[in-house]
Amino acid sequence: MAYAIFSLSLSLLNSVLDDTGIYNTIPFLRFIDIIDSGILFPFFIFLYVVHQIDHPVKNSRKRIWLFTPYLYSLISSILDVDIIANSLRIPFEYQLLMDIIELMIIILFIPGILIYTYTFIKFSNNTKEKRWLTNLWFLASVLFSSWIFAVLSDAFLGYDSAPVMKILTVFATFLIHWTSYFGIFKFRLAKDQEEIRALITKQKNDSTMQVVTDVTLSKTSDTKKIESFTKENSYFKKLEGLCINDQIYRDSTLDRDKVAEQLGISPGYVSQLVNTITGDNFSTYINRHRVEAIKNLILDSEFDNYNLLAIGLECGFSSKSTFHNAFKKITGTTPNAYRKKYK
Repeated sequence: MAYAIFSLSLSLLNSVLDDTGIYNTIPFLRFIDIIDSGILFPFFIFLYVVHQIDHPVKNSRKRIWLFTPYLYSLISSILDVDIIANSLRIPFEYQLLMDIIELMIIILFIPGILIYTYTFIKFSNNTKEKRWLTNLWFLASVLFSSWIFAVLSDAFLGYDSAPVMKILTVFATFLIHWTSYFGIFKFRLAKDQEEIRALITKQKNDSTMQVVTDVTLSKTSDTKKIESFTKENSYFKKLEGLCINDQIYRDSTLDRDKVAEQLGISPGYVSQLVNTITGDNFSTYINRHRVEAIKNLILDSEFDNYNLLAIGLECGFSSKSTFHNAFKKITGTTPNAYRKKYK
């Protein structure tokens, strides 16, 4: 994916330098035009897809042949340089043949590799991954189909493709930012969360440490409940069990109403119970459990390679800001600083 973004970025740079006339002022920069690798973007998208779905094709040595169109385009660009063209004096017929071949590459290779890529997306077993790959493929197809249409309209119909190319430049910029955010950040984050969830579930099933929760929840009056606001309170012990054994704090939508429903008491009583016994409000009480879980995961070597935000989200925080703010409020340091200090 990084190579795909770089290849498209280089093509955008070439377009900007060409439009601003920099090549006339600084001829040396013309090498950027020569190595323009935008044609490689669909190829790298193909490699990314087969790698993501872990298809055997990713290990095939035949993939190297997919570089051939770009190599041909590179050689053709080099031969088009004035100094080289004048010294070689390539006959018009050969030059025409080279241009036709390059046009055929644009017409056949790019749509072909995009169609070929789509046939692999169906092998993904992950719904989110399949949706992401399909969206990426669709946007890449729209971009390059529009570009091919503009090139052909310019070559055969004489239409000025400059306005269309400017629009496609903006679209390509959007594609780079969209891909970086959703593909590299959001999708990676979601994948980390899935793996973290699986590890937490495994550890939970393997754990022998349990908090006693088979307590009798007596039906007493509110007056007697208030008088028994200690850690031995049956409702509080049940709440602790729900947090430690069932890890209810991992639900990012958890609130007093949900907890009250599970305990069979009123939301107001939940607040009184937590405030009196712990000195914290309900939100801080739940966040303490979340932060404690995060600290344990940070110290666990099995989670060393996972994004801290993914860990925080999987432990119940709803966003990066709430995660960082709560962690710093409770521990006095940031998640990243905590990891560096204790790992």
